[in-house]
Amino acid sequence: MSDPNKDTNQKRTTTRTAEVKARGAADKATAPASKATKAASDKAGDAASAARSGARRSAEVASGAVQTAAKGVEVGRQAVVTTSEHVAATAKTAWTVIAHRKLVAAGVGAGITALSAASYAVGRRAGRSTHGPLTRLTGGRI
Repeated sequence: MSDPNKDTNQKRTTTRTAEVKARGAADKATAPASKATKAASDKAGDAASAARSGARRSAEVASGAVQTAAKGVEVGRQAVVTTSEHVAATAKTAWTVIAHRKLVAAGVGAGITALSAASYAVGRRAGRSTHGPLTRLTGGRI
């Protein structure tokens, strides 16, 4: 029996050589496509990463906008509450004035009367000439 692996310097068989050559040719032929596929896959991964980070940024901006809008709504709500409280206080005052209009009218009349009397007295006093103590004591007879 002869051992086929005994002689290592011996050339390969032709079918084996043809197979290796075909595989090498196929590898050479598909190498550019393989490289292009790998490059495209890398670019797709980069694009996906960019899309993810863009989506994340968009979500953060949207979240910030929602929070800002919520703050604005809260400030607006507080302004409406404050304004309604002022309107309610004014309406209550107006209703009190209307309910007690007779008393208010009487108070205004008394105030106008007191003001008129005070201004008349001040005017009369300003129109008098100054007299000495004896004339004042006798009421102007001497």
